[in-house]
Amino acid sequence: MTAFHDVRFPTAISLESTGGPERKTDVVTLGSGYEQRNASWANSRRRYDAGYGVKSLDDIHAVIAFFEARMGKLYGFRFKDFIDHKSCAPLQTPAATDQAIGIGDGATKTFQLKKLYASGAYTWSRTIVKPVDGSVKVAIAGIEAASGWSVDAATGIVAFAAAPASGAAVTAGFEFDVPVRFDTDALSINLAAFSAGDIPSIPLVEIRL
Repeated sequence: MTAFHDVRFPTAISLESTGGPERKTDVVTLGSGYEQRNASWANSRRRYDAGYGVKSLDDIHAVIAFFEARMGKLYGFRFKDFIDHKSCAPLQTPAATDQAIGIGDGATKTFQLKKLYASGAYTWSRTIVKPVDGSVKVAIAGIEAASGWSVDAATGIVAFAAAPASGAAVTAGFEFDVPVRFDTDALSINLAAFSAGDIPSIPLVEIRL
């Protein structure tokens, strides 16, 4: 099992981080000039550099403490991606009908939180395993359920006391964090360079749980 600490990287620093999703695609160019492309990964993986959010010596101190407590690459942690951290667009408020997470069959009581990315007729579904505690809303057949369910903030699994009726759409709205780890076992910080405006690199990479 992947070692994970259920704590969030300082949000004031992650606010100005850079990064986003990456995929791994093998491309073979044929003699005719045509290409054969194959996706090596079924899902994307996100990378970030949080160094751009470091603005003061106090920020550096906070990052060092966080880094040491995670023992470098050893332990994963939560990271707030301000560009993509909700079931809806970043400037909108999550609603219980934002994302489809399943269809009731009268027997199934657990459903995994997911977020769908769509463009034209094409979609990709992302499993959400680190919802923000207290942010999740759930609806059955378009009607928000105020009770009768719970969510595991460590896995993103929604559990109902009674199984949703057969054919009923189960939807959810939420905020979420990305599970990441440091992508280095060494933080190289030059105070002279920092004072001159140079920003240290703090590489992070998403982990699969």
